[in-house]
Amino acid sequence: MESPHLESHGQLDARALFFVVVAMLTWSSAYATISYALAAFTPGEVALARLGLGLVCFLIWLRLRAVKLPPLSVWPPLLGLGVMGLTLYHLCLNYAETEVASGTAAIILALSPAVTGVASTLWLGERLSPRTIAGLTVALMGVVLVVLTSGQSLSFQPKAALVLISVVATSLYFVGQKPFLVRFNALSVTTVTFIGGAVAAIPFGLGLPHALLAAPPAKIAALLWLGLSPTFIGYLTWNMAIQRASVSKVTSFIYFSTPIALLISWLWLGEKPGPLTLTGAAIVIAGVILTNTRARRKAAA
Repeated sequence: MESPHLESHGQLDARALFFVVVAMLTWSSAYATISYALAAFTPGEVALARLGLGLVCFLIWLRLRAVKLPPLSVWPPLLGLGVMGLTLYHLCLNYAETEVASGTAAIILALSPAVTGVASTLWLGERLSPRTIAGLTVALMGVVLVVLTSGQSLSFQPKAALVLISVVATSLYFVGQKPFLVRFNALSVTTVTFIGGAVAAIPFGLGLPHALLAAPPAKIAALLWLGLSPTFIGYLTWNMAIQRASVSKVTSFIYFSTPIALLISWLWLGEKPGPLTLTGAAIVIAGVILTNTRARRKAAA
């Protein structure tokens, strides 16, 4: 369990920042991988494979680190958080990506930091300073500019409402874990939530064994990547960051996902972003920096 002073000031230290960077780099690859895997698997099968493999990794890592799970008395709310923030989130996102344009989804998902900030204020009593609110607003403006200038369709689809559900689900998942992360190890807390998330996804992915037999190796590799990188590494490092700093400040880094995804496409697929897109990415970075830096105190007269 982390020392209390880390929880009192809520500022990002070097380790928390490192954890956030790792989570963002892994999560940014998930959207394209999900779309690629959906060509061979149903949304429910992708969710079950991702959460199931992630749970196996968490259990193995838990055993290697000799970390004990929290007492059974705190399992019910953690299992509930897993069903809401993992099963519901991934099912809605996967079903939405069957129709919703990635640009539309990116704009809607960019609401997560703002929703999380409001939830952390109401639920945890975390104070959102005017500087933090301004930073979140600036970063959101940058995300909108990035998506509008990335050449992707912004036509609204009915399934876009599922992305809104994902936004609320993941925001409440982040905020709801905070009291438990103060008391228990981040690895143990995350593992229990994944137990709830993976078990709840089973009814939606019953055809996974048959689909794996029929799927080409490349599609199976996509599922393995989803389970190992964005899921196991991403969620573990993210919760470790939340354990060390305030939820609203850590979650503001979600704004980075869209610029990072553009950079991956540029380096990997040769899709070079235009000047306005790069400007939007710079605005996102400026907003996150504004959110996560303290205002200088005026010297006493």
